[in-house]
Amino acid sequence: MEKKKMVILLAVVLLILSANIDGVKSDAFDCYDACSTACVNPNTRVMARCDRKCQIRCSPADRVILN
Repeated sequence: MEKKKMVILLAVVLLILSANIDGVKSDAFDCYDACSTACVNPNTRVMARCDRKCQIRCSPADRVILN
């Protein structure tokens, strides 16, 4: 009986510990990485065009605040 209690206690402790572990967050590192990931295409012309749009969209010039 004592062995069963120990096994149950160990299982509960492992369950509590596993609930507190954070997994890998699946977010893009930056704007360009997120955008260019969606540019996969067998047509190289379309892929280059999409990549250029990502460069424009994610350029630092867009983040300049004009007063």
